[in-house]
Amino acid sequence: MDLNSFIRRRLSPSKYPDQGFTQLSRLQLKRFGSSTTTLTKILATCVFALPVLFVLSVLIRHPPSDRLLGFAEARVLGNGAQPNVTVFTSAGLGLGSESVLSQPTYKNNDRLLGGLLVAGFDEASCTSRYQSSLYRKTPVHKPSLYLISRLRNYEDLHKRCGPGTESYNTALEQLKSGQTIGSADCKYLVWISYSGLGNRILALTSSFLYALLTNRVLLVDRGKDMADLFCEPFPEKSWLLPLDFPLIDQFETFDHKSSHCYGNMLKNDVINASAELVPPYMYLHLVHDYDDHDKLFFCDEDQSLLAKVPWLIIKTDNYFVPSLFLITSFEQELSKLFPEKGTVFHHLGRYLFHPSNHVWGLITRYYHTYLAKADESIGIQIRVFDSRPGPFKHVMDQILACTLKEKLLPEVDMRDSVVTVSENPKLKAVLVTSLNSGYSENLKNLYWEHPTLTGEVVGVYQPSHEGYQQTEKQMHNRKAWAEMYLLSLTDLLVTSSWSTFGYVAQGLGGLKPWILYKPENEMAPDPPCRRAMSMEPCFHAPPFYDCKAKKGIDTGKLVPHVRHCEDMSWGLKLVDGHDELR
Repeated sequence: MDLNSFIRRRLSPSKYPDQGFTQLSRLQLKRFGSSTTTLTKILATCVFALPVLFVLSVLIRHPPSDRLLGFAEARVLGNGAQPNVTVFTSAGLGLGSESVLSQPTYKNNDRLLGGLLVAGFDEASCTSRYQSSLYRKTPVHKPSLYLISRLRNYEDLHKRCGPGTESYNTALEQLKSGQTIGSADCKYLVWISYSGLGNRILALTSSFLYALLTNRVLLVDRGKDMADLFCEPFPEKSWLLPLDFPLIDQFETFDHKSSHCYGNMLKNDVINASAELVPPYMYLHLVHDYDDHDKLFFCDEDQSLLAKVPWLIIKTDNYFVPSLFLITSFEQELSKLFPEKGTVFHHLGRYLFHPSNHVWGLITRYYHTYLAKADESIGIQIRVFDSRPGPFKHVMDQILACTLKEKLLPEVDMRDSVVTVSENPKLKAVLVTSLNSGYSENLKNLYWEHPTLTGEVVGVYQPSHEGYQQTEKQMHNRKAWAEMYLLSLTDLLVTSSWSTFGYVAQGLGGLKPWILYKPENEMAPDPPCRRAMSMEPCFHAPPFYDCKAKKGIDTGKLVPHVRHCEDMSWGLKLVDGHDELR
């Protein structure tokens, strides 16, 4: 469009009947006459008048509000998240506001999770590594620059000392010889695969943080299915322990009575915290049944001794991170790594655990089929510690009491009154995970048989109902891992007390769940649930010992960021200063 056409369109008489260009022209012609000189004056006057008129026309215009482009709700893959929206305006071109372009562009700037991950992996070998950000909201909690730096340093260490390297082979020969010769270039922490999947994920995260704090290389016992469930998290070198590791056949027999168990060695005076000579390896028994000598692991003096041991073998079913924050020698480093104390598992879990391609297929197929189109998704994780099959009425009553009281689910009209449903009703998707199908069936029937008072439509879905926990079965664990991950993709989350399954979901998703209190005497608790103080998991079996005073103490009252858990009064969890008051 040329300038004259543009001016004619902007100053059209049909739009400005009282201030039109035609009226103005007539007045000017009448005043200046029709001579050549007059015509010249008219043209000169128009040259100066037109810009003024153009500016005035723009200023007095009031474009209708529905022409303006706002930040409407948008979704990435239908997950309810609002992506970054870039709005292009024409203000810089001198055009009117009605010319704002109405095509938002969606940007995914978080493929590397705020710097937690590095590029360079073969995407085909682990699709979830770079696709997971498409299914999540923009993260609220960013990893610290110091954590990112330390992760890159660890990756370099793992590359230099991992399986197959010269340093690894040298350390392995020293282990086989049974002697500790000088100071090893590389030291190792070998994690034994133990317990259920939720416990393993939390225990492995704790072990990695300990390896990070002590500059050790973490090697993972693959157990029955670790290689099948998770992608490799570190570039170039595997985190899996080689199958020819000399002690691998003894892993199942290691316990608190083993001759190389650190606590047992202390108990029998085989070694003490001030010893100069140390064996080539020690076994750390941090399982729930560990004794007071094993718990000395959480003392500074004992950490000084353990730092000398080339190989540490660890078995645990606990998320022992909160007690690491009570070790004085780690305090400063942990504060730099995690300025937000309640984000440890959120960051490390997303860094370490990427679903294998098979599990990622389970996750994405289910997500797109049942959750993607929902306006809001709610996860309900139900774990009942009862050997009877269920479902139990008091548990169902508790679930409804919690979700309705907290307005997570809409109330229904039990009188079945005629409800006018809008043309586009809001859809809520409820994802239920449980070993029993009865709870989801009850919810499904409730919202099928009765209308909601709000006019919302509620869909209830449950991926599997295995009946009982089958830790050693590959497909069972694939489904369990997929369901933990699916729960982490929901907008709101309800979890069961004491359940590591729920802990994993809330941490990966960065969610503070509503926790269902553990029922007693087959009665629904009142209140039925409460909001979690933080998204951190609970350490179920912490030590209650003051290493300096050498006496018992309540370790949940030593520092403001380590508090007792909402669902287990003796457990410990990390919170941020502003969380503890909620």
